[in-house]
Amino acid sequence: MGVAREVAVAAFLIVLGQQAVAADLEQAASGPQAGAWVTEAPSPWQVRLRALGVITEDSGYVNAVPGSGLSYSDTVTPEIDISYFFTDNIAAELILGTTYASIEGQRTIGGLGNIGTVWLLPPTLTLQYHFTNFGAFKPYVGAGVNYTIFYNQDVGSADDLKVKNTFGIALQVGFDYMVDEHWGVNLDVKKLFLKPNFDVTVDGAKLTGKAALDPWLIGAGVTYRF
Repeated sequence: MGVAREVAVAAFLIVLGQQAVAADLEQAASGPQAGAWVTEAPSPWQVRLRALGVITEDSGYVNAVPGSGLSYSDTVTPEIDISYFFTDNIAAELILGTTYASIEGQRTIGGLGNIGTVWLLPPTLTLQYHFTNFGAFKPYVGAGVNYTIFYNQDVGSADDLKVKNTFGIALQVGFDYMVDEHWGVNLDVKKLFLKPNFDVTVDGAKLTGKAALDPWLIGAGVTYRF
């Protein structure tokens, strides 16, 4: 009986040991592997700093002046944008920058020369789709809305000039090429459909018109993903 009791106790201890080993193996299998890299999810915030070329369409007119035309200067200006990624593919981007445009008379009003110069602040918000199956190369397309504010309006040959703030539509295509998880380079092209109305006074005559700017915004710069 004593031998049987000792055998039973030994068998019980062996079973307990096997269960403990099995539990340890299960925990090890479900936990992180030794030496494995743990990659954190990227931040949803991203910023870019670009040099931006603003190339306008030379189109527009003064009402009540048949054959009138307008042209505008092209500029290069710094620009910053801020993006927020809702998912890996969907993001919203807000661009901020300011530039100026000199307005010239054309065709039947070509004799006016420089009518005036206006500064414009065109904050633009787009909703983007980012393609994520090309590795470090990350192209995207977007569409959104623009609201352009005209300020510091100086006259040239005109007695008075007032270009009115207006909304416009924006279309966008571009890409980031990421050199690591944070830094990359960016090329971006936007088309703004922007046709503000204006009031102008020339030789005491008060006139109205439309400045069909419709600029291309072509930007290149650096990307930083937090």
